[in-house]
Amino acid sequence: DAPNIAAAGALLDPRLGSPSPSPPPPPPEAGMQYESPPLPRIRLRSFQRLRWAHHEQVRPHESLPSQQRRLQQDAPPASPPQGTANDEASWDSKYETYACRVDQSQEDSSVEIPIFSFVRPHMRAFHCAWLTFFFAFLAWFAITPLLAEVQSSLGLTKEQIWTTSICSVAGAVVTRCVAGLFCDIYGARWMSAAVLFICGVPTIFTGAVNGVVGLSILRLITGIGGSAFVTCQYWTCTMFTKEVAGTANALAAGWGNLGGGVAQIFVGSMLFPLFKWIYGAAGTERDPADLSWRTCCIIPGLICMAFTFVVIKCSDDSPKGNYRKRKDLGLMQKQSAMKHLRAAIHDHNTWLLLIQYGCCFGVELTTSNAAALYFKEEFELSTEAAAAVASTFGWMNLFARGLGGFLSDISNAYSGMRGRLIWQLVCFFFEGVFVMVFSKAQTLGGAITALMTFSLFVQGAEGSTFGIVPYLNPNVTGTVTGIVGAGGNAGAVIFSIFFRQMEYRDAFMLMGATTSAISLLSSFVWIKGYEGLFFGRRLKPEPSPLTPRSNEKAEKSSSNRDDKKFQQPPNTSYSEQPQQQLQATTTDEGAHNQPRSYIDTDPHSSISGPLSH
Repeated sequence: DAPNIAAAGALLDPRLGSPSPSPPPPPPEAGMQYESPPLPRIRLRSFQRLRWAHHEQVRPHESLPSQQRRLQQDAPPASPPQGTANDEASWDSKYETYACRVDQSQEDSSVEIPIFSFVRPHMRAFHCAWLTFFFAFLAWFAITPLLAEVQSSLGLTKEQIWTTSICSVAGAVVTRCVAGLFCDIYGARWMSAAVLFICGVPTIFTGAVNGVVGLSILRLITGIGGSAFVTCQYWTCTMFTKEVAGTANALAAGWGNLGGGVAQIFVGSMLFPLFKWIYGAAGTERDPADLSWRTCCIIPGLICMAFTFVVIKCSDDSPKGNYRKRKDLGLMQKQSAMKHLRAAIHDHNTWLLLIQYGCCFGVELTTSNAAALYFKEEFELSTEAAAAVASTFGWMNLFARGLGGFLSDISNAYSGMRGRLIWQLVCFFFEGVFVMVFSKAQTLGGAITALMTFSLFVQGAEGSTFGIVPYLNPNVTGTVTGIVGAGGNAGAVIFSIFFRQMEYRDAFMLMGATTSAISLLSSFVWIKGYEGLFFGRRLKPEPSPLTPRSNEKAEKSSSNRDDKKFQQPPNTSYSEQPQQQLQATTTDEGAHNQPRSYIDTDPHSSISGPLSH
């Protein structure tokens, strides 16, 4: 009855006090049905809080503003119209307000990118995403500027060196698909930390290898660091709306890719000569160059392991909180991995973008592995000088990929999806053209100029591709990102085979011609609900198993279970109307319509808001 419900609320919040005993209602007169007055709103919320008590410890202390909001008798405010941007969080968010303007119709994703902000959850996740990517690539490519020294020290042939490079890029073909799938299920935070740790540990032990087999195995494992790209792109897609996802994805991925260029300078031109000087000054009997390359990779590995704990402790899976906690509270539906995979692979656009991404990111990976060797062999540069020149290719990531994503967003603003596809075609065509120009350069200055120009279009094509990915299937963005990202490593494997079997100049020429031809695939990209390059708007079919309609069915079944669990006992003295009001409040659909104030905040938490824990 009502006093018992209020008493239950008083137990959860002692400041509510014990309810004063009310006189029993008079018995109804003959032929007249007695109706009790409607239950006060506070008592219904107290009963609602009972449903949450088994999920987490309910904190009894409450701030005065929160108590006043809870005691309001007015109806819950209406949700903002779809597409409206403000800093207010949805009712089921961990936060009450955000530092960014968000769109509640897109799961509280941010509509802006304040680059110099580090506030949780949006911008903290953005910076953790690209830094994870950066450090993983720093460890992954730490050995590439030293391959000439490794080849000399271990007595390896050119074919054996390229075999280890193929193992390096092949290591992430499968793990990228798995990483994207797991991001959809477990969130990007834990997957990013796992990739960093798995990549960092073997990087520390690079100096222990003594043959081609050990080097191949080590580079195969460190290649898993390439999966950090998938977690990075999924994380930014989760935090930002589709309208700005192209810029956000491109900035994060470009700055992350910069780790490959920094590795050329940091390891090849700084750590290697530093340790060589230290070992030479120490008067060691062994060759200082041999000891130096065996020591250099320890530092990138330690950086990866240290940043693993930063990612876990200082970021969120989504704008509304961490996936595990939200699933425990019943705020997220637990999805099947096979349903995610099925929904992604049944879309032909996924495979078209996979092939195209193999011809931009695959080109970048192959060039990163080949550049230092190419400049040392063709222009007779030293190891340190070749690494410095090769780093210009990676340094273009500082702005080129972000520029590609930004221009894709601008094209979308003016011409919709057709504008994105036109920019995609242009990037791939000129990327291939300038790769062929680079292969014909006869002077060092001409080669560097051509290298930087084709790097500009390579990064632009990558940014353009992941400006399109969020539109394919928003319900399985992680899985689609993983499959498309795996295409980049698959392309690198194929192009690396070219370099293993052919002369460098011929391999670059073939790679450029292939890329220009692949640009025509943009004509066949046709996404549901959007126009193609030469097609009109494609109509959306019936919802797939992962669309919101199935989520509504799951919520309805969950609601029925909750109704059975919390329905009134048969001997209640309440009339039908208040009982229906109480029952409606305990359903999930009713919970979805409650404002944030229906769930208490914790003033002692560092993050104030609903569901803070």
